[in-house]
Amino acid sequence: MSTGVTYPNMEDRNTVCCFLRLPQLFSTCVAFSLVADMGIWRGNIGNWSMSIWCFCFAVTLMIVTVEYFDFESRFPFFWYNLPITYACYAILLCLLTSIIYSITYVRFLPDGPLRDRAMAASVLSCVASVLYGIDVTFVWNYYGFEEITCYVHTLPGLLKVLETFVACVIFAFLSNTSLYLHQPALEWCVAVYSICFIWAALAMLLKLGDWENILPVPFPIFQLGLILLSVILYISALVLWPLYQFYEEFGGQPQWSSDISCIYDLMCTWIQQLAVAILTAINLLIYVADLMYWACQVFIGTEDQPRNF
Repeated sequence: MSTGVTYPNMEDRNTVCCFLRLPQLFSTCVAFSLVADMGIWRGNIGNWSMSIWCFCFAVTLMIVTVEYFDFESRFPFFWYNLPITYACYAILLCLLTSIIYSITYVRFLPDGPLRDRAMAASVLSCVASVLYGIDVTFVWNYYGFEEITCYVHTLPGLLKVLETFVACVIFAFLSNTSLYLHQPALEWCVAVYSICFIWAALAMLLKLGDWENILPVPFPIFQLGLILLSVILYISALVLWPLYQFYEEFGGQPQWSSDISCIYDLMCTWIQQLAVAILTAINLLIYVADLMYWACQVFIGTEDQPRNF
């Protein structure tokens, strides 16, 4: 697939690597190492945070390798959409990890070397988030690709990033299977989150790979249909999840005090149930915004995307 794009020269690439990619690698690697050095004191939250930093380090290293050895042209889709899309997720992941790790773990550590390591890891995670933010904001313009539209720099692209990211956070809480395996209605909610995530990821992949033309219907109509179904499914989850988690008539626990573990653990089962309910509502709002956008594209049209496809 020809893109008609002149790739940046080696000097430009080295500049970006030195001022963005290498600091990203350094901050995520050191944050991981500091928490790993805490041994058994790092706790479950520490292990989860380490997995996020390790993931960001690994993907960033892959991007650096591809750019260093000039492998971009071997990918079946336009390469520079991929690192910027990943950077959007990395911003949210590192920022969320910093917040959760600080609130649920670091603040309860006594003064000493362990607390200092944990605080330093949180700060480095914030630094990594800022670096990824700079990546998203400036790299596209730095390379001079004004004639190419970066998908995640558009409103539907950002909405897709948010939809899939919120779903991933929901999945992190659902790793505790005791939240839903006891009730078929809650298992349905898990199925809803999974189905909608797959649909959103598929739509994003089609757009990133410039494969919209393989669809039997115009891409806006395809998007509108998927998002409408996703909204309907999320509405069912928004009703069923709180109903079966917080109402005694359906076997739920209406107050956090009914879960004894919440006295000692800020991430107890009841808090996780509440977090999933809140995230479900947030993602539903994002899907509704996405639905309104594509409805305007299909039924009204814009200057960028007229109604007659």
